[in-house]
Amino acid sequence: MYIPEQFAEKDFEKITGLVKNNPFGMLISEHNGSPCIVHLPFLFEPNVGSHGKLVGHMAKDNPQWKSLIEDKSVVVVFNGAHGYISPTLYSTPGVPTWNYAVAHLHGKPTVIEDPAGIENILEKLTTCFESNLPNPWKFSFPVNKSKLLQMIVGFEINIQKIEGKFKLSQNKTPQERQNIINELSESSSSDDLELSKFMASYFG
Repeated sequence: MYIPEQFAEKDFEKITGLVKNNPFGMLISEHNGSPCIVHLPFLFEPNVGSHGKLVGHMAKDNPQWKSLIEDKSVVVVFNGAHGYISPTLYSTPGVPTWNYAVAHLHGKPTVIEDPAGIENILEKLTTCFESNLPNPWKFSFPVNKSKLLQMIVGFEINIQKIEGKFKLSQNKTPQERQNIINELSESSSSDDLELSKFMASYFG
């Protein structure tokens, strides 16, 4: 990923926050010379190893899981807040741009096919995503547990490198950034509102 120094995010806690708040990532791997991409929810365990670990699963009918057993590195992309920025918000002439926050996590995957390991992954993911609900569902298999587990492949990715790019108008003046935050906060777009809050928190 191309990352100009002024937009390079190296704060591990900020990157961890982006991943945890935006857990629906894009797993990119390579199989038979071609790129493979799948969109999945992930659980990020930042305190495992030197850079953390990602945990997930996919349908066994998805052939991409076979690329994960080839001892090749994969990349998982997590997108955070983003939105269009108009040059009308600058005090000096400029051009339109797009502000965004993104993290690329590189690592080596390990495939988990045993039922107990897959069940453990499902329980961890469910517990994590149910935790913020007012009436959380308790993890269980209502029917056909063994059959359902046979339809899923679990995996863990030990992270070896993290790239963070938070392009949030760091190259503009504080007043111009505030203009952007104010303008976005009045938008009817949920993406703009999210970006406004993210920028306000980042520079606050």
